[in-house]
Amino acid sequence: MRAVHITAHGGPEVLEVVDLPDPVPGPGEVLVRVLGVSVNHLDLWVRRGMPGFPVPFPRIPGCDGTGEVAGLGEGVQGLAVGTRVLLEPGFTGTREEDPDRDHLAPDYQIRGEHCDGFDAELVVLPARFCLPLPEGLDPVTTAAAPLTFLTAWGMLHGRARIEPGETVLVLGAGSGVGSAAIQLAREAGCRVITTARSEEGRALGLDLGAEAALDHADAGWPKEVKRLTDGRGVDVVAEHVGPATWQGSLRALAHCGRLVTCGGTTGPEVSLLLPHLFIKQQSILGSTMGPRSALPILLERLVAGTYRAPVDRVLPLADVREAHRLLEGRQVRGKVVLTP
Repeated sequence: MRAVHITAHGGPEVLEVVDLPDPVPGPGEVLVRVLGVSVNHLDLWVRRGMPGFPVPFPRIPGCDGTGEVAGLGEGVQGLAVGTRVLLEPGFTGTREEDPDRDHLAPDYQIRGEHCDGFDAELVVLPARFCLPLPEGLDPVTTAAAPLTFLTAWGMLHGRARIEPGETVLVLGAGSGVGSAAIQLAREAGCRVITTARSEEGRALGLDLGAEAALDHADAGWPKEVKRLTDGRGVDVVAEHVGPATWQGSLRALAHCGRLVTCGGTTGPEVSLLLPHLFIKQQSILGSTMGPRSALPILLERLVAGTYRAPVDRVLPLADVREAHRLLEGRQVRGKVVLTP
């Protein structure tokens, strides 16, 4: 089979498409022929290297995928050869997980980072991490949904605990997490303001339900957020851009507001003035992924059209370097999906 290998940290040029032996499923495992795998910022971080988080080489990236069951290991029940499935991006080593809290477990890991991922023609994984796709869902475009929607779900429902009537500021409308967070917040009955650097990203944010879309490259955007909220600021900020927007996000946050972050696409370090934090009684919350129990809900709402995962383009697996360049260069609105 063909698969993508990272053998050293660096730019897109370190990505190699290699030939590997076909994997064989063991007891309780499923062999899956991959139909679609999306590219996330996590893939860029794994490729470039994250300080303090070493990645063993070679590593197959890719944490979002869909596929078709091609073989069953001993003892697998509830799945059949030919079944189309969603490949769950996160996992724990615990046999009996709590699907509402598994992402909070100390041994929680993400495919493509802590173990080999889905950038391959064939993958093997425990059957319990394969969720049958409902009829009517395209497996290629659905591959763009799991990681970003689970992440946004964990941020807004799990950590920030948004309530109807609150105002939520979502950074990066054109990104996967941003586009998902807008939809989740709107469905929860929140007022949504969003930002994006590009005109296309701002247009997408409005199309997904935000009432206003600002350019966070404009230094005056936090003042505009305050104007839109009658000087109060927002109850919740969904932040994942990092240093480029961090100070503005804090300025836009209301008294007793909550800022929740799942990463920083513009860097890992930010500054904080403690008096501003404790005088305004604000909360800063970290979040990683979200509960497995949200996945069936996600699939139901994708089928119903309540949610959608915007896909910018679909490329063959052989063009993985180009996919990374496009995402790294902020040249996409939505996700890039690879098809092995």
